[in-house]
Amino acid sequence: MNQDRLTHLLTHVQAGKVSISQAIQQLRTLPFEDLGFAAVDHHRSIRQGFPEVILCEGKTPAQVTAIARQLLKSGGPFLATRASASIAKLLTRLSRKAVYHEQARIVSVSDPKRVRKGFIVIVTAGTSDIPVAEEARVTAEVMGSTVHTLYDVGVAGLHRLLDRQAILHQAQVLIVVAGMDGVLPSVVGGLVDKPIVAVPTSQGYGANFGGLSALLTMLNACSSGIGVVNIDNGFGAACLAHRINVLGATAASG
Repeated sequence: MNQDRLTHLLTHVQAGKVSISQAIQQLRTLPFEDLGFAAVDHHRSIRQGFPEVILCEGKTPAQVTAIARQLLKSGGPFLATRASASIAKLLTRLSRKAVYHEQARIVSVSDPKRVRKGFIVIVTAGTSDIPVAEEARVTAEVMGSTVHTLYDVGVAGLHRLLDRQAILHQAQVLIVVAGMDGVLPSVVGGLVDKPIVAVPTSQGYGANFGGLSALLTMLNACSSGIGVVNIDNGFGAACLAHRINVLGATAASG
């Protein structure tokens, strides 16, 4: 149940086209549906503007499928993250609209009525960081943001980034993804006056400690206006960037 469907239902009740008992039947799964192993949050779209998202890691195929089946009934946008190819195959059978984004490891169903807003630019230090960036891109686009990507523009060849400053300045908010030394968000932060969501990745040699060194570098960035999410958390970065983007787009249009 999303806000548009709820408004539509209440309008029909008001007009006498739907009885109170019929409306109660449609609303019976609010605010959540207990599946025993999961409490599916059908109310989240109304509270937060987007439905519950499935994290596939750690769940059995049967659990993922059962949760997805209930969420897809709403007819709104849908996201399942960290989906393996085998899980994706099961989910795409549930809906002909479902798309598997292999590099992002996401299964999505987009809302065709959702108009994308604002402008998010996603930047990666290297090609190895692209899977995390793609998780962010797909998430932000399905949530309703316009997204542009700049991949493999890290500090080992800074001219690649400097040559694209015009795109950086057009952004409402930037997501900067980097492993190894993790210094790229600080560099980008010194070039723009827009908020930056920094994402450390686990890409790097031994002293990178699976992304920990990049995380600490980003937390100690000398440039201002940088927020940092957890290692490899492209989804979380996209959620934060999307909310900032929508606020900015709304303010600009108003």
